[in-house]
Amino acid sequence: MIVATGGLSYPSTGSTGDGYRFAEEAGMNVTERRPALVPLITKEDYIREMAGLSLRNVTLHIRYSGKKEFREFGEMLFTHRGVSGPLVLSASSCVGRALADGECPAWIDLKPALSDEQLNARLIREFDAAKNRELKNVIASLLPAKMRPVLTELARVPGEKPVREITRQERESLIGCIRRFPFTIIGCGSFNEAIITQGGVDVRGLKPGTMESKKAEGLFFAGEVIDVDGVTGGFNLQIAWTTGHAAADGAAGYAGRSGEDL
Repeated sequence: MIVATGGLSYPSTGSTGDGYRFAEEAGMNVTERRPALVPLITKEDYIREMAGLSLRNVTLHIRYSGKKEFREFGEMLFTHRGVSGPLVLSASSCVGRALADGECPAWIDLKPALSDEQLNARLIREFDAAKNRELKNVIASLLPAKMRPVLTELARVPGEKPVREITRQERESLIGCIRRFPFTIIGCGSFNEAIITQGGVDVRGLKPGTMESKKAEGLFFAGEVIDVDGVTGGFNLQIAWTTGHAAADGAAGYAGRSGEDL
């Protein structure tokens, strides 16, 4: 028998975790299950105020489990509950376990292609070219509209302030927030939102070449029911195909040895 029942994500498709029960009844260990490749929930209200805003070419940082840090460049999205998008989905696989121990500080580098010196020089050029305009209008070339009032408030520089009156300290505060736009992750989305399930049948109880149970002869496992997962980019599909192929070969070999007609 090959168990390929999936995990707990997409429950509307009938993926209800039956395979985990089958494994446990066969005497196998099943690790804790949690949603993965899933949106993340944040603490701050100002994140939800930017719902619908997507960011490209940014670097997301998340500190978790003490000194560990997720850091990747790409795209992300603000939602009514927190953050999502390709960067966040990948991050969720790393920080999901850590959230059981508390919050995770996070920040976004909005201009990772520029050094601090280059970013400072650009702000000076923008300010010199429009000395009488208000800050919120001058930074329109740097930041999307929904983010401008949030960032100026975090930097404690009034958006209505003429740029000719902005001090060096205020400019440095703006650069600090652009380079390190902060928020706090307090949880993950549910299995209804998750692309995959993290956790499942413990791989230490399986023969790696065939996916056969070490405790129940003739019982094989494949796909998401197993405690193996990866980030976005096709890795989880590859896990399913590879373990499915190994389980099929293993079951065919078992049937041949036992004289069964497969």
